[in-house]
Amino acid sequence: MVPVRCFSCGRVIAHKWDEYKARVRRGENPGAVLDSLGFKRYCCRRMFISAVDFMDELIEFHQKYVSAGESQR
Repeated sequence: MVPVRCFSCGRVIAHKWDEYKARVRRGENPGAVLDSLGFKRYCCRRMFISAVDFMDELIEFHQKYVSAGESQR
């Protein structure tokens, strides 16, 4: 999960996360994507580059956990 605001400067950044992630997955350069989204400050850029999107993995784990529990009943 990406934070709503940059930890250093406080700029709102979360609204651009989905577009950033989609464009990087399509093979675009992360630096060029950040430039085109208007992130010039290194503190805001760091928030995107260092963010780990673990929600998909967490949901998958939860679904396996729930289905394993149902089979044991």
